[in-house]
Amino acid sequence: MSITRLGTANMYDRTISNISKQQAELASQMEHTTAGKRVLRASDDPVAAALAERARTRLDRIETDKRMLDAQTATVEYAEGTLGEINSAVQELRTLLVQAGNGTYNQTQRDTLVEQLTSLRAQILKYSNRTDSNGLPLFRGLDTQANTPFPNGGNGIQSGQPNSSEYTITNSLDGALAFFSGKTGNGVLAVDANPANQGKAHTDAGVIKDPATATALTVPVTISFHDDNGVLSYSLDGGTTMLPYKAGDAIDVAGMALTISGEPAVGDSFTVKPSETISVFDAIDRAISTVRNGGNPDGSTNSGALAHGIAQSLAELDTALNRISTVRGVAGDLLNQAKRMNNTLDARDEQVQAQRVAAEDYDSEGMVKAIAQLKTQETAVSAALQSYASIQKLSLFDYIR
Repeated sequence: MSITRLGTANMYDRTISNISKQQAELASQMEHTTAGKRVLRASDDPVAAALAERARTRLDRIETDKRMLDAQTATVEYAEGTLGEINSAVQELRTLLVQAGNGTYNQTQRDTLVEQLTSLRAQILKYSNRTDSNGLPLFRGLDTQANTPFPNGGNGIQSGQPNSSEYTITNSLDGALAFFSGKTGNGVLAVDANPANQGKAHTDAGVIKDPATATALTVPVTISFHDDNGVLSYSLDGGTTMLPYKAGDAIDVAGMALTISGEPAVGDSFTVKPSETISVFDAIDRAISTVRNGGNPDGSTNSGALAHGIAQSLAELDTALNRISTVRGVAGDLLNQAKRMNNTLDARDEQVQAQRVAAEDYDSEGMVKAIAQLKTQETAVSAALQSYASIQKLSLFDYIR
């Protein structure tokens, strides 16, 4: 039988080790309780730590998507507001164009209007070339190389930048659709007046009655005026059939009802042909040219050419306004998409936050247990310190005293 001797020094060592262990446990418990987290480091719970880390990674991605979406939304809002300014400028230009057709105006007064029209044209060009905070044109489509994309004859302009991911919208609008998809005339057929016309007749843009016939037109049709035994008449494409002309009556030509007003001269003609694509800038330039050249060499007004040109330009500007409104509508739809995406990101953020909390944070019941454990640990440390104080007195010298 062996007798094990426990010396005082050995008891001191064991007590100090126990106190250190208890204090370390107390410090860890205080750290977790103060942070409100069950898992502070991977060693606490490797699986939960991994789940929490993945949740934080997803939260960072969601936050990045939100910032990107906010930036794109701000750009689209700026572009939509710019389209509103362009729309207002074109509307004002249209009003001035109607004013230029006033029969009481002389060429000097119309020249004043030309200056205003030219100024508005410059404003519209400036608006169409606005850039975002990164210096990229708002209406570039996919054309990011051109510093001044409009007008460039449509070269390099592509239609619409697609969404690059689930939670992004395009950060530019389709400039090709907004500014380069207009049509001459009424959008299907256009009417040109012969520059050599001597009379005072003019036409409207025409109303399509038979779309199939109108769209099938490939060869221009000419309306010519003749003297048919003292009666002013017209024929189509130089045919022998003469029909008496009556100002304001609609003429059926190529599936379109065309109204000719005023007093044509014998030999005057108008040509009906398929509409062509025209940019808003070219349409404005044609309108300005019509007003600028509305006078005869003798100073009188070339009323026929002026009225005809204004009627055609008004129709073309109306088409341009429709295109601008269409792109503005696209901008509104993009903003609605962004709002829905943002709501989805908020919902995902809450979901992932809940997953992170479940992985590493205390719930209400767990927090109560943690506080209880902390109090228990504080008691254990206090008891250990008191025990050490008592054991410290157990020496031979103290016994002899």
